[in-house]
Amino acid sequence: MSTKKIVFTKDAVPPLPVFSQATIAKGVVYCSGNIGCTNDLVVVEGGVKPQTRRALENLTIVLKAAGSGLEHIVKANIYLTSMNDFREMNEVYAEFFDKDNLPARTCVAVAELPLGASVEIECTAVVADA
Repeated sequence: MSTKKIVFTKDAVPPLPVFSQATIAKGVVYCSGNIGCTNDLVVVEGGVKPQTRRALENLTIVLKAAGSGLEHIVKANIYLTSMNDFREMNEVYAEFFDKDNLPARTCVAVAELPLGASVEIECTAVVADA
């Protein structure tokens, strides 16, 4: 018997047919990567700051649908197409998290991201206590 639950919400960016927005297993939420795009898969303009903001907003929607939230993230992984964007990404990232409850995090540079995005963020979180 599987204890895995697939998370889907129509309020978030629709996933491609080969993955889900998130899965939950044993009280842990595994969110797929989110880029800074609209629900119509259009990357927001203006560079890494608005894209980071939108990626985190998109992630927030998926986490809520999973019964979690940003405050329940235990590990975040961030992918940037340029480490020159690290400072600007961090400025926006800091707006979304309580400095006393920061998740563990990794940030790496990659050659390219879907749809030409500058940033992608994925995370692992816990389901909020009922």
